[in-house]
Amino acid sequence: MNFRIVVGVDGSEAGRRALRWAATEAEIRGGTVQAITVWNWDGTGSFAPMATSPDEERERARTVLAREVGPIVNDFPTVTITADVVEGHPARELTKAARDADLLALGSHGHSHVYQAVLGSISDECVRTATCPVVVVPANRTQPVAPAPAFATTR
Repeated sequence: MNFRIVVGVDGSEAGRRALRWAATEAEIRGGTVQAITVWNWDGTGSFAPMATSPDEERERARTVLAREVGPIVNDFPTVTITADVVEGHPARELTKAARDADLLALGSHGHSHVYQAVLGSISDECVRTATCPVVVVPANRTQPVAPAPAFATTR
């Protein structure tokens, strides 16, 4: 049995953490990792405002993916890691790629609730639509988050 983890890679610290988590998990389980960077062209580009054409946007996505996967391949030589660049909507393409995967791993960017309400969240959409379990690796926090108070109820 081959345990396969699909992981979204976008060049962010959160994506980097998710990729490292996925490689560690694959190493423990004897599995593989499929790292995916999704790009799209709407005139502004995913990596805006740097790209000026769809070809340039695709190439930037390839560069980001290679830059992120290279160190992980070196750090996890026993794990098979593939890297794919896909055009489309990130959540749709990631859940499609993970359709027959054992896990989908994503990084949480830790955006505010206002940001998520206005622009949406790739990880939120993937959690709602994926057909496999989704692991959202939290953003690296410099301050620990205080636990929510516990409430006890009695009858």
